[in-house]
Amino acid sequence: MSKTIKKIGVLTSGGDSPGMNAAIRSVVRTCAYHNIGCVGIYRGYQGMIEGDFKELGPRSVNNIINKGGTFLKSARSQEFRTPEGRKLAHENLVKEGIDALIVIGGDGSFTGGLIFNTEYDFPVIGIPGTIDNDIYGTSHTLGYDTALNTVVEVIDKIRDTASSHNRLFLVEVMGRDAGHIALNAGIGAGAEEILIPEEDLGLERLLESLKKSKTTGKTSSIVVIAEGDKTGKNVFELKDYVESNFPEYDVRVSVLGHMQRGGAPSCFDRVLASRLGVKAVESILEGKSNLMVGLLNDKIELTPLEQAIKGHTEINKELLRVSDIMSI
Repeated sequence: MSKTIKKIGVLTSGGDSPGMNAAIRSVVRTCAYHNIGCVGIYRGYQGMIEGDFKELGPRSVNNIINKGGTFLKSARSQEFRTPEGRKLAHENLVKEGIDALIVIGGDGSFTGGLIFNTEYDFPVIGIPGTIDNDIYGTSHTLGYDTALNTVVEVIDKIRDTASSHNRLFLVEVMGRDAGHIALNAGIGAGAEEILIPEEDLGLERLLESLKKSKTTGKTSSIVVIAEGDKTGKNVFELKDYVESNFPEYDVRVSVLGHMQRGGAPSCFDRVLASRLGVKAVESILEGKSNLMVGLLNDKIELTPLEQAIKGHTEINKELLRVSDIMSI
């Protein structure tokens, strides 16, 4: 890429996550620092197709570092999946004088950016924003740390009720394809058992664990379950199964759902977002494209977008062992 960059567009796409606003702020202010323009693209790729743009300057991103969600909004765009939709999006970018794109989102958002770059040779840099922490090439995605803290805080409250009534709580957390939230929050909240998609522990193992808890004197238990775990068809079927084998248990289900996505980002996510935003803009100015900025060994590193999309994150085996030991 040899063209001079005078204006960068930034958008958020897919599921929102705490820290997205902080990342937008970082992109806007880094652009201002380097004396180039920055345009906010509202509602992700759909806004790009509809030309929903707004010039952003340093003061337009005041007081958003502490806010969850994304003030640029997010949307899923079926139209952008078509060549016609992408052609219209490109025409709008050219008309606006936008020379490069920063996409804040997950693998679906990065896939759209990669296809767009292939078709139009348009510079794209990705910033990973998803609470599931399931993007290859970074140890932490934006929003993951905040989601963990939210889940632990909620489970702490649930434990108060579990202990008061001698109840077993099945707590479902987000993680359709990855168990990072369940595993880390489960250990942090002292869960008796943790069920994740990566480890098919099975119903018998769960019953054995609950039986052991009973014999060692535990009168209440918390089981944290990632939504993608297949121990039961769903958490409510799992509840019925446990009750049929342990009629003495008063089993309750708590599905945390979208409360995990919301809330003010943690200090960690705010700092990470600031670092990633600076690196994203400066990578574009250095002539780089088709890369994702991420955190590896506490350094901001670049990973090819294709690798970030196709690579698989690994569950921490040491944490699985720690979980087993702590649940005794």
